[in-house]
Parts: sequence; C-alpha cells; structure tokens
Amino acid sequence: MPESIAKGCPEPVRWTGRTLRLLDQRYLPARESYVDCESADDVAGAITDMVVRGAPAIGVAAAFGLALAARADDATVAGLALAGEALKQARPTAVNLAWAVDRVLGRCQTESSLAADVLAEAQAIQAEDLRANHAMARHATECLQGRVNVYTHCNTGSLATAGFGTALGVIRQLKAEDRLGEVYVGETRPWLQGARLTAWELAMDGIHPTLVVDSAAASVMRAGRVDVVITGADRITADGGVLNKIGTYGLAVLARHHGLRMMVVAPMSTVDMDSTSASQIEIEQRPPDEVTTWAGQRHAPQDVAVFNPVFDATPYALIDWIVTEQGVFRPAIA
Repeated sequence: MPESIAKGCPEPVRWTGRTLRLLDQRYLPARESYVDCESADDVAGAITDMVVRGAPAIGVAAAFGLALAARADDATVAGLALAGEALKQARPTAVNLAWAVDRVLGRCQTESSLAADVLAEAQAIQAEDLRANHAMARHATECLQGRVNVYTHCNTGSLATAGFGTALGVIRQLKAEDRLGEVYVGETRPWLQGARLTAWELAMDGIHPTLVVDSAAASVMRAGRVDVVITGADRITADGGVLNKIGTYGLAVLARHHGLRMMVVAPMSTVDMDSTSASQIEIEQRPPDEVTTWAGQRHAPQDVAVFNPVFDATPYALIDWIVTEQGVFRPAIA
C-alpha cells in the first residue's frame, strides 16, 4: 500500500503558503467547510474549539501555527517560545501537541533563518506522521490472525492524523489485506466523533460499519460479534497507561470480561516518558454545554451538575498490544 493519505478523505491540515487551512470537523459530515488561520493565536483557538482534533493532527497544526508566527517581520526566538506556550495550553492533555511545539522550537537557533527553519520542521513532522501511520498499520495487522471483526471508538483516521490513521489505519490495512470482517463504531459522546467522522471516513473507503450507541458495546461483545477493540491514544505514560477519549477505559474493561483483545495504536510522539503514571495527568474538563445541549438546543435541566472529562486512563494490565511505528509492545501478563 503506498504511503499516502486515505482515498477520498479531505486533508484536515493544509499549509497554503500564506495560511494554515483547517477542515472544520465540527460540522462534518453535513457540511465540508474550512477555517483559514493567519496566526498562531488563530491555530490555538481552532484547537481549543475542536475545529481540528485528534492528537497527531493537533500536533501537526501546532507546528504550522509556529510557522505562521515565524513569518512575522518582528519574529524572534523568544517570541516564538511564547507562542508555543499558548499553543500548548489549547489542549494540554494531548502530548503530541507539546511534543510538536518543543520539536519545532528546538530547531530555532537564530532569527536570520527562523521562518524557513520552522516551516521545514513543521512539514517534516507532517510527513513523518503519515509514514508512521502506515508503519503502525503493518505492525498491528501482524498481531491479528485471519479475518477480524473490530470495535473502534472515537475518530482515529485521516481526520485525526496527517492523513491515514492510527486505529483506523489498521482497519484500512485489514481491508487492503482482505481480512476485515465487521466493523462496529461507537457513537462517542458528547461530540459524536464515531458517528459523524469515523462512519463517514469508512464509507468513503467502501467500508460499511455498524454504528452503535456507546452503551451498546457490552451487548455487541456478548453477542460474539467482535474479536478486538482497537483505539488510538492521546498520551501513553511511562508505565504503559493510556489516556484516550473518554469511554476507552470502559471498553478495555468490557473486552477483558468478554475474553477479547484490546489494541492501542499511536505514534511514538504520543509516548510521554516524563510522566510515570496516567494517574499523575490532569485530565481536561470540557464545557458543560457539550453534554446539556445539542445543536443549540438544551435538553437537560438548567441546574444539573455536569462531569465532562474528555479523556480517561486505561491501565497497561487491560491492554494486549500497544502499537507504534517502532513496533509492538505487550504487557508481560497479557
């Protein structure tokens, strides 16, 4: 399979030479529209507001956000560092964002070549992520035997990466190898990334998934319709703990109870060796109205309390494989 973006899917992050053009994922699949960012602040706002999402994709976007900052006539290394800190705060739990910012800043030595150096590094990060996606897909399918029925969560495809996918890249690779059975997609409340984005991406690839509400996962597993749960990750800590979209931990518990395998697919840029345990990470809380309203209409009482963490932590003991572009890692007890 050529190392390219997935067929039919628009690019989520595109450098135009003047702006950073982001596919606005808040309105997919009903409307395909774009946001042109002209500054690092614009990119930070787009990341916070979920215009662009998915750990690898926001890392790529942040790198290009610094490229925008570096184009200013008065750009300095110190000023770029300040822009980088603002970008890091846009989605603090996803480690790819901070990793990409720090990598770009590490390239900045002098003002004389600042714009060219930063843009080159951002483009390198984007290209490397695409290559990593394909490498992960190949490593992952080597772990899976025969025809495979998959349950997946959130969106981990072209829209969340440089253009092919982590967990969804594995599904695409299985399809290319003619070993893909049924695909079950959890809706992924509250933003419905599974229902809106994953189902849409797969349909463009000629893959017709079955969409289920998140609370139906246990019933699907109990019915024997799934062989493996495959998800991505937003951060993997030194002890193998996985922070990912809220609901991942529950799926891992259900998979273990039903004798199924749990696979996490993420690039090495997601691995945070400075954090020894997922319990140390402060998990981002999103606004209450993401839960109490939909399409501008409130459906919950005005005074109801809301707990809306965007991620949860899955311990290594519940994971059978962590797959990166460098290979496959397996817990000793798996």
